[in-house]
Amino acid sequence: METNRQKKIAGVLQNDLVNILQADAQNGMPGVILSVTKVAVTTDLSIAKIYLSIFPNDKRDSILKGIKDNTLKIKHQVALKTKHQLRKMPNLIFYVDDSLDYIESIDKALKGEENPITNPEILPRRKKN
Repeated sequence: METNRQKKIAGVLQNDLVNILQADAQNGMPGVILSVTKVAVTTDLSIAKIYLSIFPNDKRDSILKGIKDNTLKIKHQVALKTKHQLRKMPNLIFYVDDSLDYIESIDKALKGEENPITNPEILPRRKKN
């Protein structure tokens, strides 16, 4: 269960990260839509897990790698914006939020577009030991 303090810090971080990441995306990557879908802060406030939704999907991995490579720069930019609100800046860990892909696959299954009975190729393969 998140405390109110965790929720407030997550909200502040989410707002500032949206501004920073979207500005960088508009400057360097035209046609890319990037949004921060969720920020979760640990109870000791030392780590912030940031979930990103990136469109188009084919650029997702390269964009996430670029963001991870620039984590220190992003952390510094956020720290400058939040210096009056946070005493200590948490470490930032970025993840891809694939919940929209999951929802889309469920939607297709419900519509009958992807039926695993008629097309078993769409099921994930089990690894044999």
